[in-house]
Amino acid sequence: MSTIRVPRNMRAKRELLKHAPKLVENGKKMIILHGTKTSAVLNSVLADLFHLKRDHAVKFTKKNDNIRPFESGGETSLEFFSLKSDCSLIVYGSHSKKRPNNLVFGRTYDHHIYDLVEVGVENYKSIESYAYDKKFAPKLGTKPFFAFIGEHFESVEGLKHLKEMLLDHFKGEVVENLNLAGVDRVFVCTAISPTTVYMMHCALRLKRSGTSIPRMELVEVGPSMDLVVRRNRRAADSLQKEAMKAPGHAKKLKNVSNNPIDGKLGRVYIPDQEVSKLALTSDIKGLKRERRDAKKNKEHSKKQKVNPE
Repeated sequence: MSTIRVPRNMRAKRELLKHAPKLVENGKKMIILHGTKTSAVLNSVLADLFHLKRDHAVKFTKKNDNIRPFESGGETSLEFFSLKSDCSLIVYGSHSKKRPNNLVFGRTYDHHIYDLVEVGVENYKSIESYAYDKKFAPKLGTKPFFAFIGEHFESVEGLKHLKEMLLDHFKGEVVENLNLAGVDRVFVCTAISPTTVYMMHCALRLKRSGTSIPRMELVEVGPSMDLVVRRNRRAADSLQKEAMKAPGHAKKLKNVSNNPIDGKLGRVYIPDQEVSKLALTSDIKGLKRERRDAKKNKEHSKKQKVNPE
């Protein structure tokens, strides 16, 4: 059980606030881990996946002995690394005789395992094996297109789950507006069979078409591989309901605004005063004062008449 971290200075407090829940969350980061034993093919796969996500990824090269994602208690180390590196997406590679070139994609919620998909890698071709003009290479931080070809992505539960996992791992940050010139790559996933998906990474080459919309050509830049679905584990209904809960919008207060300089400001409306309809009484202080002044003037004038000079 993780202890509660209490900041001891302002720098530590700012770091904890970065990891705290927000109304609009930061972009998801991916952590790449190695199992007890990995093959040369799997090492190359993990290196290429890190290359594709190197602006939002953390890669650990040390081998981990006690990670078993699908076994009870075996996911504790994954949750620890997720919390330590503040990553909500997990890629774990391992190799054994029973499951060669095994790759596990996972997602976390509140740094606890949410769901998992296990695939086997076959017919792998690395990025270095492709020869192409390097000026068409995808740039760092660009948004990719996704093309899912085949009816199995809609009918087979395992491929539907794999589709969600690939989208979440490689879509990047969520943006409102997108510049067409900034979209320079596409992931093409083809369902060959109910358990196998051929995935390839291509660069987009924009050419003139005589219209405002350019013509696009695909240049395969790698990596490419066959992903064979082996095991998958969906999230529990209660956990899924909690994770999908959208934040409620705060009720807007009328006539209240926030200013970065003055702070919270309020506006008060006062109705117009109609003086003609005000009820006036004889017990007004101003009238009493006028009466006193008039009485004094009257007494003063009488004295002047009694004592003429």
